[in-house]
Amino acid sequence: NLTRNMSPTGKGTSCEWKYSFPFIVYILPCPSMVCLHLCLSVCFAHSGNIIGSGIFVSPKGVLENASSVGVAIIVWVTTGVITAIGALCYAELGVTIPKSGGDYSYVKDIFGGLAGFLRLWIAVLVIYPTNQAVIALTFSNYILQPLYPSCLPPDSGLRLLAAVCLLFLTWVNCHSVRWATCVQDVFTAGKLLALGLIIMMGIVQICRGHYYWLEPAHAFETFSDYDVGLIALSFLQGSFAYGGWNFLNYVTEELVDPYRNLPCAIFISIPVVTFVYVFANMAYITAMSPQELLASNAVAVTFGEKLLGVMSWIMPMSVALSTFGGVNGSLFTSSRLFFAGAREGQLPHLLAMIHITRCTPIPALLFTVSLVDIYTLINYVGFINYLFYGVTVAGQIVLRIKEPNMYRPIKVSLVWPVIYLLFWAFLLVFSLYSEPVVCGIGLAIMMTGVPVYFLGIYWENKPQCFHIIIDKITHLCQRLCMVVYPDLEKNQEPSDHQTKDTDGQNEKISLGKTADGTCV
Repeated sequence: NLTRNMSPTGKGTSCEWKYSFPFIVYILPCPSMVCLHLCLSVCFAHSGNIIGSGIFVSPKGVLENASSVGVAIIVWVTTGVITAIGALCYAELGVTIPKSGGDYSYVKDIFGGLAGFLRLWIAVLVIYPTNQAVIALTFSNYILQPLYPSCLPPDSGLRLLAAVCLLFLTWVNCHSVRWATCVQDVFTAGKLLALGLIIMMGIVQICRGHYYWLEPAHAFETFSDYDVGLIALSFLQGSFAYGGWNFLNYVTEELVDPYRNLPCAIFISIPVVTFVYVFANMAYITAMSPQELLASNAVAVTFGEKLLGVMSWIMPMSVALSTFGGVNGSLFTSSRLFFAGAREGQLPHLLAMIHITRCTPIPALLFTVSLVDIYTLINYVGFINYLFYGVTVAGQIVLRIKEPNMYRPIKVSLVWPVIYLLFWAFLLVFSLYSEPVVCGIGLAIMMTGVPVYFLGIYWENKPQCFHIIIDKITHLCQRLCMVVYPDLEKNQEPSDHQTKDTDGQNEKISLGKTADGTCV
C-alpha cells in the first residue's frame, strides 16, 4: 500500500509517503526517493522469499545426480538463468491478467476451469503441504543433528519436532498477523547470517589454496557415470531451492506500480540469488570432498564442524532460524491461493473466511497444516511444479495468438517462452524416463482432481440436500473458528463495519455475513 499524507507548512505544502510491504514499513520524503525505495523493497522481499531451506537441502541431491562438481555448478547457474526467463514470462502474464493467485489465475483464464482447478488441486494437495513438510523436517534435522554427532537423528524425533514447529507457527498465524510478520522479520536474519558466513568462509578457503575440486582438471572428475535422466533430476533438485520466484504474481493486485517493480525485482533479485547459491555451493566444496558432502545428512553442519571449530554451533542454529522463518512464510502466504480459489468458486468458501476480530484466515491455515504429514509426496513436488510452470508459460503464447490486441504493459519477446518450453520439455521427458514411478504417481494424484471438478464444480444442479449439508457444515465451522467472509470496502462510511486502528491509521473492515445470512 502506498499512501500520501499532505500537511500545510509555512512555505506552502509538504508531503510524505508511507509505504508498507510485507514485513517492512518506510516513511519516505516525497517524491524523489520513492521509486528507488519501492524497487529495492520489492527486490528485498522477492529475494528473501526465494532464499530459504532449499540451499541447505538441495546441494546433496544436485551433486548426487550431476555426478561431478563441475556439472553441479553448471546446473546451479543454468537453473538460475531458466528461473529468470520463467519470471520474465510470468511478469508479462502478471500485468496482462492482474489477478492475485499467480499461475492458477492465468491457467484458469487461458485454458478454462478444469485446467485451473487441476493447478489448484495439486497445489492444495501436494505442493504447499510438502513444501512445508520439507522445510519443517530440515528445521528439525538441523536442530537435532548436533545432539547426534556420531549417527543420524531418530526418524520419530525428526517428525515430532517438525510437527511441533508447524503447529506452533500455525497458532501464531491464526492468532495475529502482526505476530506472524514479527516472526518473519526476526528469523530472516538467520538465513542471511548462515549464507553470509558460508560464503565468507569459502572465500577464505580459496585464498588459502583449498580449491582442489574447483580446478577444471578435477571439477569434472566423475564419481558415477553421467546419465541424462539423472542430470534432469539434478535440475529438479536445484529448482526446489529457487522456489518462490513467482511469489510476486500471487500479490499482483496489491503490488505498487507492478509495471516497474515486477521487472525490477526479476533483474536484480534473481541474479543475486543465483550468485549466492553458486558461491555457497563452491564454499561447500572447498571444505568437503564430494564424497563427504554426499555422506552428510546436514551439509551446513558438516561445513561448520570442519571450519568453525568450537563455534560450529553457529551454523546449525542459523540454518534452524532460517528454516523456522521459512515455515512461517509458507503458512503466511499459502492462504492467498486458497482465497483466489474460493473467490472463483473452485474451493469451499469457508477457506476464504477470516476471524471476526483478528482478521486471520484460520480455516485456510488449519486446512494447510492438516495435510503436511504426507511425507511420501515430497519427491513429487519438483516434477509437478515444473509441469504447471510450463503449462503457464505455454499459456502466454496461446494468449498472444488468441488476444493479439490485448493491452500488455510488459511485453517480452516470444523467444524467451520458447527457450523456457524447450528446457521444460527436456526436463520432464528425461525425469519421467529416469523416475517413471515417482513422476507417474505425481500425475495420477493430479488426475484425481478431474472427477472432483466434474462432481463438485461442473455439476451445477446438485440435490437441495447437498447444499443444505454443505451450508450446515460451513455454519458449524464458522461458529467453531469465529470466521466470516471478508469484505474490504474503501471510501465508505462505516455502517455494519468494525473500525480497526492499525499503526495509527483507521482501517474499515466489513466483516460480512455468516453462511445463514446473519450479519456480523
